[in-house]
Amino acid sequence: MSEKEKTDILTAKKQRIIEIALGKKPAELVLKNASYVNVFSKKICKGDIAVAEGVFAGIGDYSGEKEIDLSGKIVLPGFIDAHLHLESSLASPAELAKALLPHGTTTVVCDPHEIANVMGTEGIRYILEATENLPIDVMVMIPSCVPATSLDESGAVLEYEDIAEFYKNQRVAGLAEMMNFPGVFAGEKSVLDKISGSEQSGKRTDGHAPGVLGKSLNAYVSAGIFSDHECTDFAEAVEKLERGQYIMIREGTAAKNLDALLPLLNFRYENRCMFCCDDRHPNDIIREGHIDNIVKKAVAAGVEPAVAVKAASFNAAEYFSLEKKGAVAPGYKADFIIADSIENLDIEAVYKNGVPVFENGKTVDFSLPEISPELDKKAHNTFNIDFIEKKDVEISGKRPVIGMISGQIVTEKQGEADKIDVENDILKIAVFERHKNTGHKAAGYLKGFGLKKGAVATSVSHDSHNIIAAGANDEDIVLAVNRIIENKGGIVVFADGKLLAELSLPIAGIMSDEPLEKIDSDLEKAKAAAYSLGANPGVDPFMTLSFMALPVVPSIRIMPGGIFDVDNWKFI
Repeated sequence: MSEKEKTDILTAKKQRIIEIALGKKPAELVLKNASYVNVFSKKICKGDIAVAEGVFAGIGDYSGEKEIDLSGKIVLPGFIDAHLHLESSLASPAELAKALLPHGTTTVVCDPHEIANVMGTEGIRYILEATENLPIDVMVMIPSCVPATSLDESGAVLEYEDIAEFYKNQRVAGLAEMMNFPGVFAGEKSVLDKISGSEQSGKRTDGHAPGVLGKSLNAYVSAGIFSDHECTDFAEAVEKLERGQYIMIREGTAAKNLDALLPLLNFRYENRCMFCCDDRHPNDIIREGHIDNIVKKAVAAGVEPAVAVKAASFNAAEYFSLEKKGAVAPGYKADFIIADSIENLDIEAVYKNGVPVFENGKTVDFSLPEISPELDKKAHNTFNIDFIEKKDVEISGKRPVIGMISGQIVTEKQGEADKIDVENDILKIAVFERHKNTGHKAAGYLKGFGLKKGAVATSVSHDSHNIIAAGANDEDIVLAVNRIIENKGGIVVFADGKLLAELSLPIAGIMSDEPLEKIDSDLEKAKAAAYSLGANPGVDPFMTLSFMALPVVPSIRIMPGGIFDVDNWKFI
């Protein structure tokens, strides 16, 4: 189709919309007597809402071919998750879409750096193919740090030349979280090339800079990085806002920052705040919700309802230049929610482009995206590691202790240990490189996990997704790790030499082919097994453990190369 033909089609659409907006023709759909959130005035307004050609045509007094009386209901713009790793749901993108729509999420901005760390550019292509034509819009940020640092051992290394082609895709919104802030400070050309490439494409570059303040923050922002989702306290967030960054208020499975950052949602800072989940397990989505859960929590804590809704929709759309999204207003895309109230957020229906995608308690049926057979085959064969032995987890001498913090993914140094000491909550933690059969591995000690016996292991280990395990004895750790290898990915729990629970994750070792309900059931059984062995109820036994190998979050981690001191950027 020529550009002239495309223009003619768009003009014809506009002509029809204008006639409907003027009241000369009936709309395709009219929401009669509706209350709705006006994100511009931050008020609850009333009127008939006319929908045509997939957009809101007008608000006022309208008639339609189909009319729905919404007296006593409220209409909200569809929610937008500003930063999400689809892979952390452990489900395929299609299964995740089915789970998010009942919660009013109509758009997600995803960073596929989990699968990219396993499969490189083929992982990015897999996500683009697996999210094509879903009933939820999936915008993709191109991973900036594969691996997260030069010290990581992932399945791929991506430079600017490898990712530049993706900016031509209309669903690519920019460069994902720049975790390598030391590389930014050092002015590394390979790091700055990626930021420059995103800028030249007219795209955003997201940030990831926990605890970076002062002149270091000045340098980070001046490099062209204008958001952050890693703030854990109000003072840090304010300093970043005052330097021009947008703040993504995160409430995920492992990292929960909403309570600390709620004061941002006042009239001074509200326009530059968005909501995101970052990493969220399926059971939390099914039981608690998604962005709707954050909205409800914020409103219950005293945030003005319209402000909470704006942070859940329009602010993200404006930041990412998502055209005509995030508002109930003429000309904006008709992505909207019908609910009983903002406070309860009992969602009755969700519309995408003016068409219902969730109503009467059911998500609409849709065709699954087609994934290239060769790409799908590669995604199911990503393990290159031999089975391990007991000697591979043995330690001689003292090692630093990694201290977990309940409700956070940051860690703290907890002295040293020379053996497992269950009574004092000192467990063994181990990591095994699984992409290139290097044989690299490391073991150390962990405090705060709480196991009294047995072991857990997972191939979801941010961001390189090697195998990570924690346990009260070497024998169960070895069995757990070898079961992961046998399954080509997953989560397992062992005790006394017996398999207690497992979740298979054969897609790149980080996602399942199964329906979300099956994933949720298997994951809940695994969590229950871990907690029955004494796992600390203040940590998610798998999500939190999965971050213990990520060297871009303070302050101490374990990697295949050894115990890593993030604060001083060196192995110890």
